[in-house]
Amino acid sequence: MKTPRIMTLAMLLLANTMAFSSARAEQPLQRTDLLKNDIDVAGHEAVQVRVDFAPGVLAPKHSHPGEELAYVLKGTLEYQLEGRPPVTLTAGQSLFIPSGLAHSAKNVGGGKASELATYIVKKGAPLVVPAK
Repeated sequence: MKTPRIMTLAMLLLANTMAFSSARAEQPLQRTDLLKNDIDVAGHEAVQVRVDFAPGVLAPKHSHPGEELAYVLKGTLEYQLEGRPPVTLTAGQSLFIPSGLAHSAKNVGGGKASELATYIVKKGAPLVVPAK
């Protein structure tokens, strides 16, 4: 009699654990740090990050303490750079974002989207600065 109850409890715990793991793995906007290294420019470093966007997700307006080179790995992303018309890029296309320029990015495609962001930034400064 106790064995079926124990089995049921074990299955419920396993199902809850799997659901929690799946929810954590599928975050709407996920940044994965890939590389951080000093460069020959005094006081600066190179940083490379993969950013994965769920469908419809917006990375709110922000800036960086240096230049960003955004390369779309997958999907379709719309970039809005302050004072400029929106730019829509698909996999294989790149965009240069000047230092300190406020911008946002949104997944406007039907599936997941990913970008490879390479930054040349001031060493020790926060990489992402939310726009005011």
